[in-house]
Amino acid sequence: MRVGTFVLAAQFPGQGQGEALHRAVRSAEVAEESGLDSVWLAEHHFVPYGVCPSATTLAALLLGRTRRIRVGTAVSVLPNQHPVMLGEQAALLHLTSGGRFSLGVGRGGPWVDLEVFGGGLGAYEKGFPEALELLLDWLGKPRVAGSGERYGFREVAVVPRADELLGGGPPGPEVIVACTSPKSVKLAAEKGLPMLLGMHCGDEEKADMVALWRSAAREAGQPAEVAERVAHVSAGVAQIADGPADAVETLVKAMPGWLRQGLGAHVTVDNRHRVMRDPVAYTEFLCGLHPVGPPRFAADRLAATAERTGITRFALMVEGSGDLAATETNVERLGTEVLPLLK
Repeated sequence: MRVGTFVLAAQFPGQGQGEALHRAVRSAEVAEESGLDSVWLAEHHFVPYGVCPSATTLAALLLGRTRRIRVGTAVSVLPNQHPVMLGEQAALLHLTSGGRFSLGVGRGGPWVDLEVFGGGLGAYEKGFPEALELLLDWLGKPRVAGSGERYGFREVAVVPRADELLGGGPPGPEVIVACTSPKSVKLAAEKGLPMLLGMHCGDEEKADMVALWRSAAREAGQPAEVAERVAHVSAGVAQIADGPADAVETLVKAMPGWLRQGLGAHVTVDNRHRVMRDPVAYTEFLCGLHPVGPPRFAADRLAATAERTGITRFALMVEGSGDLAATETNVERLGTEVLPLLK
């Protein structure tokens, strides 16, 4: 069982953006000190839902400040950036961190980001497979040319090569795909790539997606050992307290204000209407799905998810209180009180 944190750099009402980023950095440092396995960094643009616009940049900072913990993006939004540029950054972080970097990529949403960065709605609706293929080529080949519908360029040398890690180790950074639909699940399976599954999904839905991934991987000709080796990641929420009511109360007091402000700030690129979740109901829903409660309850909840889904890697949002000191305590308790119960 590998337990890590999921860091959004969430800006709660009344807080500044620098405050949110400071809490994000501190939570990652405490995660390493407390024995957790990993830190996963979200990326958002133009909204207080999360004020980190470059997960790879923040990952570079955290890799420099830590020595053991794995740092990953969850996710880098591929339609907003050139796959070669992202591949160069990923190779650089992989090589300079001694192989501690994981690159999570996703399609993002139909947000105004697509207008600002020039990708357009097509990059979101149909361009993800081409971008992912080019990214994987860059991370796995010595020379690459672009010959797709969106990316066309002459053959160039890959520098630096992700497979030149000193002292041995993996030939390149782990690549993970955020999956929210059967189409994305099948795409990840065809490439033999692990999935990142969202915190809004329950165990039954995640189990179905894992089963679909395995079936699609077999159909694509992936070797049987690939399905056994691939370790998917389950995103969730964690709040540790002495009593279950205390943990739920902490999140219900703080998260709805953040959700209302953060989700409400999203603007679609084509002005399509988006129905926002009810913030209080959504917070209560997340509390019912995830390890929110005393250490023993949290450990049992994680173990049950692992048993039902086969997923043994977790990325848990720990900043739901919105408070720096409370977040640090939450991370510390997750590492020192919950993790030993799982071992």
